Amino acid sequence: MNRNRLHALVAFCLIAAPVAASAAPVADAVVAGVLMPAWLERHGARLELTPGVALQNRDRLRTGGNARVEVRLRDGSVLRLAGDTQCELNALGVREPEVFTAAIDVAQGAVRLTTGELARSLRQRAINLRVGTLTASVRGTDLWGTADGAGDRICLLEGVITLLQPDSEARQVGEAGSCYLAAKDGGPAALQAVTPGQLAWWAAQTGMPPGAAPASETTTAAPRPARVARSARAGSWSVEVAAVDGEAAALSVYDRARAAGYGARIRPVPAAGGGYRYALRLGPLPSESEAAALATEIGNALPLAPVSLVRN
Repeated sequence: MNRNRLHALVAFCLIAAPVAASAAPVADAVVAGVLMPAWLERHGARLELTPGVALQNRDRLRTGGNARVEVRLRDGSVLRLAGDTQCELNALGVREPEVFTAAIDVAQGAVRLTTGELARSLRQRAINLRVGTLTASVRGTDLWGTADGAGDRICLLEGVITLLQPDSEARQVGEAGSCYLAAKDGGPAALQAVTPGQLAWWAAQTGMPPGAAPASETTTAAPRPARVARSARAGSWSVEVAAVDGEAAALSVYDRARAAGYGARIRPVPAAGGGYRYALRLGPLPSESEAAALATEIGNALPLAPVSLVRN
């Protein structure tokens, strides 16, 4: 059993054959970048989140501390999640002819939503972003929000939104830099005075770090098979989590890494006395500095043998 499973995993990591784009349907949302650890929850299962994954209605995304996730929606919008964030995608799809809809529900954490030009196959968008108790009805804008111990906050960076809150009248917000805070006591959302520097710092919490690849310009192409990576861009460095002798040991480390949100790949390495050892690696990564940062993260998350950097 273990041997068959190990062979299947090795084959997937080494080959990962592409799927023809013409054979796949258009995705409503695609993961464009990931700074691990992050997870996808679907139909009761929890998997590590990787670039290239096509998302579905009612999918839930979770990020660990210092993680980042970038999602490209079918209409051209970009959704960015900060660390320690829980987000659910609802009403995802084209519900009316040429009208893209999405209801993005953020129960915890920080998120930024930036709309772009509509895809050629669409005429309109109808997107709602709910952050805690606050909901912004979006038609074309750039906004940031967070739900934490201080309350629920939505800040308009550019454009116009309609702000909704239970038991309160809807209000239209069109002034850039407007931030509304709904305290945990259940009172109405109040305009909050923030400095441009504070607003920029908040927005930066959802941005990918330098070196991570930006989302592609098109969202209508079918997603490619996901290779496990820290961002959407490949590179020449990997992190070796462990190198073990037996198949059972390799699968044990593999399962522990996946449970922690790190999708390792298994690579057979010829042993000095004959036979093979099994190296478990994360990557590829764009730079040595990113690989070193990931090595520190995985070392803290999984107390295994000392991790090392490998040049591909």
